[in-house]
Amino acid sequence: MSKSSGEEEVHSESPRFLVGFEDHECKEDSRDMRNNSDVYDEEEDEDDLASERQIIVGICSMMKKSNSKPMTQIMERLCKFEYINVVIFPEDVILNEPVEKWPMCDCLISFHSKGFPLDKAVSYAKLRNPLLINDLNMQYFIQDRREVYRILQEEGIDLPRYAVLNRDPDRPEECNLVEGEDHVEVNGEVFQKPFVEKPVSAEDHNVYIYYPTSAGGGSQRLFRKIGSRSSVYSPESTVRKTGSYIYEEFMPTDGTDVKVYTVGPDYAHAEARKSPALDGKVERDSEGKEIRYPVMLTAMEKLVARKVCLAFKQTVCGFDLLRANGHSFVCDVNGFSFVKNSMKYYDDCAKVLGNMVMRELAPQFHIPWSIPMEAEDIPIVPTTSGTMMELRCVIAVIRHGDRTPKQKMKMEVRNALFFDLFEKYGGYKTGKLKLKKPKQLQEVLDIARQLLAELGQHNDCEIEEKKSKLEQLKTVLEMYGHFSGINRKVQLTYLPNGQPKASSEEEDSLKEGPSLLLVLKWGGELTPAGRVQAEELGRAFRCMYPGGQGDYAGFPGCGLLRLHSTYRHDLKIYASDEGRVQMTAAAFAKGLLALEGELTPILVQMVKSANMNGLLDSDSDSLTDCQQRVKARLHEIMQKNQDFTEEAYQKLAPTGSPSLVNSMKIIGNPVKTCDQVYALIQSLTCQIRKRLEDPKSANLQLYHSETLELMLQRWSKLERDFRMKSGRYDISKIPDIYDCVKYDTQHNSSLGLDNMLELFRLSRALADIIIPQEYGINKLEKLDIASAYCLPLIKKIQLDLQRTHEDEAVNKLHPLYSRGVMSPGRHVRTRLYFTSESHVHSLLSIFRYGGLLNEEKDEQWKQAMDYLSAVTELNYMTQIVIMLYEDNNKDPSSEERFHVELHFSPGVKGCQDEENAPMGFGFRPASVENQEKQEDLGSLEDLSEDEPDRAILTEPLSIHRKSPLIRSRKAGSMEVLSESSTSSRNTSYRLFPSCSRQSSDIKSSGLGSLCTGLFSASFRGVSSSAPNLRELARAQRKKTTSPRRWSKRDGFEGCSMVPSIYPLETLHNSLSLKQVDEFLNKVCESRSETLTKTLKCRHRWSPWHCVQFGTFISSSSRVNQTLVSTVNKSYTLQLH
Repeated sequence: MSKSSGEEEVHSESPRFLVGFEDHECKEDSRDMRNNSDVYDEEEDEDDLASERQIIVGICSMMKKSNSKPMTQIMERLCKFEYINVVIFPEDVILNEPVEKWPMCDCLISFHSKGFPLDKAVSYAKLRNPLLINDLNMQYFIQDRREVYRILQEEGIDLPRYAVLNRDPDRPEECNLVEGEDHVEVNGEVFQKPFVEKPVSAEDHNVYIYYPTSAGGGSQRLFRKIGSRSSVYSPESTVRKTGSYIYEEFMPTDGTDVKVYTVGPDYAHAEARKSPALDGKVERDSEGKEIRYPVMLTAMEKLVARKVCLAFKQTVCGFDLLRANGHSFVCDVNGFSFVKNSMKYYDDCAKVLGNMVMRELAPQFHIPWSIPMEAEDIPIVPTTSGTMMELRCVIAVIRHGDRTPKQKMKMEVRNALFFDLFEKYGGYKTGKLKLKKPKQLQEVLDIARQLLAELGQHNDCEIEEKKSKLEQLKTVLEMYGHFSGINRKVQLTYLPNGQPKASSEEEDSLKEGPSLLLVLKWGGELTPAGRVQAEELGRAFRCMYPGGQGDYAGFPGCGLLRLHSTYRHDLKIYASDEGRVQMTAAAFAKGLLALEGELTPILVQMVKSANMNGLLDSDSDSLTDCQQRVKARLHEIMQKNQDFTEEAYQKLAPTGSPSLVNSMKIIGNPVKTCDQVYALIQSLTCQIRKRLEDPKSANLQLYHSETLELMLQRWSKLERDFRMKSGRYDISKIPDIYDCVKYDTQHNSSLGLDNMLELFRLSRALADIIIPQEYGINKLEKLDIASAYCLPLIKKIQLDLQRTHEDEAVNKLHPLYSRGVMSPGRHVRTRLYFTSESHVHSLLSIFRYGGLLNEEKDEQWKQAMDYLSAVTELNYMTQIVIMLYEDNNKDPSSEERFHVELHFSPGVKGCQDEENAPMGFGFRPASVENQEKQEDLGSLEDLSEDEPDRAILTEPLSIHRKSPLIRSRKAGSMEVLSESSTSSRNTSYRLFPSCSRQSSDIKSSGLGSLCTGLFSASFRGVSSSAPNLRELARAQRKKTTSPRRWSKRDGFEGCSMVPSIYPLETLHNSLSLKQVDEFLNKVCESRSETLTKTLKCRHRWSPWHCVQFGTFISSSSRVNQTLVSTVNKSYTLQLH
């Protein structure tokens, strides 16, 4: 008896599921088969039969699915239910035997996959009538994406806007496709690129995403995973011409897909993974499994999961969720799916399924069963512990990378063809029109060609546009042989009374009646060097994040990759609508997140265009009244043919900025300096012409595929425009001259043109005055112009800092299901804003002159302001970085709870900057109050042995003098250096050593000149995807054991023409969040008051709309009176 009970105990704990059925198996394991066939010993009495009556759960699927690890793990757990046994139907039986010979069961788990005879499974269900976990008939619908979308729509579940293209001869009305360059029209529904093209068959995984020409065009081709790839980029931009497809709007998800797995309507588990469309690289762990991390669903998403489960009658069901723009959209329903590699999910799934089976079948089998009352999805609020402050938010405003020279041509046009074009694209709604699309630019080119042809035939025809301007318009639009919205655009502005004669460019006498100001812009493309700069800066940016301890020590930046890959990083990247800015953002994202491949897919998925409400864009041709006055004063001061007097110094540099004063000293007499610059430009154009005449230079290719002819055009235009007919100089051209000479000095120095460096020196001195002072001469003007440029950005930054605890729509790691993550509750928000020079100048002016701190009372702020005053140029890749920390030990209402730091880098180094670089105070420099505690400091990994994923951050610090650096014990090509601090646990460390303070021991580590920037050899070659960070770290350590010497000229490894970037310098590291918030509030309120006063003045005298449109109506019949009244009404509403 004891033996029997012992056997019973062992048997009850072992897995009890069989692959059935075979006669000998039935005999040997009759106690475990538990089906309706006669497998019980006839000698047992009926009472024993009743007590041992078991519920048989049948698994009917292809063997690959039945034997999978998730199925095995879940079925083992299911067998632990006292009254449940599991039978797996053999694949041979399923495929070759009639359903009458299939094993019998009380509950059936059956699902379709490739090769599975779904028809036979339906017949079996009709014959035996088992309890169905997943409805079989609905699985026919799941195989057709059209039916899936129809059912989702009927259930009121959000899905992307879509249209179906059925190439069916019997239904020609459903096969209307019109393809444009940047859109398709499907049965009357228009989809702008990017859009998605999905085959209607759910079994066909060849999904294509088509990208717009403005992002580089082409398509990303998704497919079932092959090895480590799930998609490839293709230059092909035209849609497929055979087969039926669903076309749908592309949803920007920041490069993340969410997979949801239901087990009944009340249980849903979600996992996030890198989107296969991002770079096509599948992230895998050391066992070769795709890396996914559990994330938390919002209440609304749980409701969606319930609806999907019930609508498709699939208890176990997987579907794809896209989180975009604060909403969640279902884009695919996969049917039966299990989570892989989650023990907690296996436990939960078996428990839910077991309870469900027992609830349905126990009563009819007279099995005593009471469902345990326990929560299956306990909500857990993650908390953090410890005394160190945690990084909560990083905000960075970054200028774009190195670009080709921007070029511009203005002309006043009056021809009816231009007015027709202006009206066609809705220019009269705002009085302005921007044309960037290939079709639009082609129309402008056609007009230019037509007018030039008419000029050639009739010399006396009434074409008022100047021939030379029209020819230049035609030449520029015909460049490259094709159009791309990234590198050319035309702007048209309505002028009610024509354009007054204001420059040498406009020689026509003032004409009556309205006209259009046509501004053609070209050039300004991101160069290969710019891409390298952005990508390398992205890699280096990882170092600002905590982590990289333990296994990752010695691999700077691994903390950020780990945060991001485990969905504890809320990243949003915004960029203005300029092509160079967007490509900079995409290249930066590629480096930051260790992505691979082309920039186009990264741009479309990771970068948000932020041109709404002027967040990052500004119309440089529409200057504020203050800016107009400032430019006029600048023009007046710079036209005096004498050395700068004391009065001139007071007028031009009232802030006493050392960089300004030094430039004025270099210039001396502004007119004579302009004479020199003009003579040097003439010399330069002469040298280029001689080169062109030399047969050896006929096919000479310059940097970025430029030719000598194009280079000559650039400089000849500047030569014509700089010196006006009156003999005076147009100083507005000085930034363009500096732009061109800087470009040629860096990229075309191999030409060996004489006096190029002298032209660079003089034009730079002039530009160092003109460029910063165009944004205001005195403090009030600087603030007025700055707030006009970047008020929306200031408001957005304020909102980013306030919303420290993220909203539900963010991908958050689920702490309950997380494996191997020591701090699942940590979450860092990153907001990156890529923009142009104007916004960077403006934002810096607000921090400098807006009254954030008092220089007289705050020594650190005074030193920071001295440093900023010495910075001559905000070059490419200039960064303004705000970092927010939280001390969880402080009271939530305390000012000390949140701590803000402000950092700055002037960007790329210029040609002659090494010796004149201003000295900053390092990145997160330490205080000196407790220098005697330095001997207690350890290396970075020593600080967090007990919690390898913990943030190592510091208390607010103050600076009085430079502190010596203490060498970290971890050797590497880019050290993480510890400094003195208030305690050994609260350690401040310098991530980005500055060039002005290279100690001998730092130089000996092999950093050389690269110690001066954010970059190091530790980032070289790390372009693989972010999985398996431990291996990456190990490989890194091997790489850093033999450091390399860098020459002064090197810049980036392998990129001799790419200069390095100045390190981040801390402007202040002990600000409170309340202090910053009140300051930003004050800036916003001040600007609002200014705008109100301005609007009142305009309303009192002559509102723009009334004057412009009123005048226009009197002289043209192209706009009717209704439009005028509408515009005036809207203007009045805006005023009040």
